[in-house]
Amino acid sequence: MTPPSSHSPDVDVADDEEVDSLTIGRRIRQLRTERGLTLEELANAVDRAPSQLSMIENGRREPKLTLLRAIARVLGVSLEALLESEPLDERATLEIALERAMKGATFQALGIPSFRIGKTVPDEALRAMLALQGEIERLRDERAATPEEARRANVALRRLMRTQSNYFPDLEQRAREILDAVDHPGGPLTQRTASDIAAHLGFTLHYVPDLPQTTRSVADIKNGRLYLSSRLTAKGDPRTAVLQALSSRILGHTEPTSYAEFLRQRVETNYLSGALLIPEAHAVPFLQDAKKDRAISIEDLRDAYSVSYETAAHRFTNLATQHLGIPVHFLKVHESGVITKAYENDDVNFPTDRLGSIEGQMCCRRWTSRVVFDVDDHFNPYYQYTDTGNGTYWCTARVEFSSEGAHSVSVGVRFDDTKWFLGRDTPNRGVSKHSVEVCCRRAPADLEAAWRDSSWPNVRTPRTLLATLPTGAFPGVDTTDVYEFLEAHAPR
Repeated sequence: MTPPSSHSPDVDVADDEEVDSLTIGRRIRQLRTERGLTLEELANAVDRAPSQLSMIENGRREPKLTLLRAIARVLGVSLEALLESEPLDERATLEIALERAMKGATFQALGIPSFRIGKTVPDEALRAMLALQGEIERLRDERAATPEEARRANVALRRLMRTQSNYFPDLEQRAREILDAVDHPGGPLTQRTASDIAAHLGFTLHYVPDLPQTTRSVADIKNGRLYLSSRLTAKGDPRTAVLQALSSRILGHTEPTSYAEFLRQRVETNYLSGALLIPEAHAVPFLQDAKKDRAISIEDLRDAYSVSYETAAHRFTNLATQHLGIPVHFLKVHESGVITKAYENDDVNFPTDRLGSIEGQMCCRRWTSRVVFDVDDHFNPYYQYTDTGNGTYWCTARVEFSSEGAHSVSVGVRFDDTKWFLGRDTPNRGVSKHSVEVCCRRAPADLEAAWRDSSWPNVRTPRTLLATLPTGAFPGVDTTDVYEFLEAHAPR
């Protein structure tokens, strides 16, 4: 195994939206040239290598405060002068704006490689490139105006999940209260226990063949009846459908007034269902013992609680950082390559759009989540180390099938945390540079040259891609169909 490259000890990563490395670097370069100093002369004066100072001037490294003070002394200015947020002149403003644009999602999505902005590049050329980039972003925003609310809600919710390491103590407490109320002893939750939870909440379960197609379940709150599809018992885990339906009642959800609230309720419902299926009090000692033995396995967690691999993977992300001290990431990717679910708190660099949304983006072909589709062995888990522009990560993945096609579900950790997991000795290696280079976002040059003008694919567009976000409190649900169903099934 090749260890990941280490970071330089002379680099501080700043999280400041106003004073960034590009602005500081350009200011240092301008002051240096104004004083007639060469790069080598300034580097010698502050006892640093010219290559290191060049990276600072180009905004590729963030200098430590001690080095900034030394540079300020040599240049004859105050530290505050170096840290001012505004560039010194219009040229610097243009260069910084274009540098940021080249690092942004628009350039990367179009497969445009970044380049060094030399002194000979005219200001007019910089202005033209920035104007083109702005127009492209305007057109993209115009086309994406309809789902923008959903994307922003997704981004906000994912930030909240990352802030809390995807662990919500209030939901864990609610799960404990419900399980105690039905005297659940721990371990796998049975279908009978799920029925007991329904009865505790005042519901009877009714499996019907004509459940509205746009729903997973329908609760008749007035008559205390919970309707589920009779097809569930043949193709899925009936416990999950029951618990997801009941979780909204446990949490006291009311009709959502925005897409953000709808999305938050859905995440809470899935979280609480997982906490009921894999109780914290029982699962944490199980995982801690596995860590002690350096034998953590998503498959073992799945088998111990008789749940799907996806449920086990989700639940692991809830508990891993809080109770095991392990940052982690999770990906669910459709066989087409589109990311449908994502979570991370381990600094893995997911592809995003301009708003920061991950869902709907194409997953890198070289990541475990895509490679696993080409593995013939679907019985054993697939493991892979992937060297990225942001470090080396290890992932374990499975492919699961549903009516929507095949999906891969993967859980990954940073290289240093691999020692706690089964599968760490895998020989499978990959290299993904999508975070710093074009990588697989464009076809290989020889293939593109041979086929770009000689092919015309007929796109299989998902209907949801072209549809506007449905109106109403529950997006995508035909409420007339639901009300007619309830009227037909209500006890007389």
